[in-house]
Amino acid sequence: MSDHVLAQLAGTIRSRRNAEADKSYTKKLLDNGTDYCARKFGEEAVETIIAAISGSKDDLKAEASDVLYHLLVLLEAREVDLVDVLEVLHQRTSQSGLEEKASRPQS
Repeated sequence: MSDHVLAQLAGTIRSRRNAEADKSYTKKLLDNGTDYCARKFGEEAVETIIAAISGSKDDLKAEASDVLYHLLVLLEAREVDLVDVLEVLHQRTSQSGLEEKASRPQS
């Protein structure tokens, strides 16, 4: 269910590109550009961290859903398809996390 729900939500977000800004929060986010979407994602990530540390499980669930939504909006703002992100994640699951991190180019 979870990846299916994310795929549906990503499709809804994509369709909001053509919505009217006065009727769609997603459209307003996208119209403000990638930088704005990135900042909103960051705000939601911080709120998720706070909920994880000092909030209830229900607070964490709510903030986690907000962070997932804003991540999908950010991906859409940059025209990155969720399927491509999931493919990278799938490739990473074929090895241990330590092996995967060691295989990344050093910067």
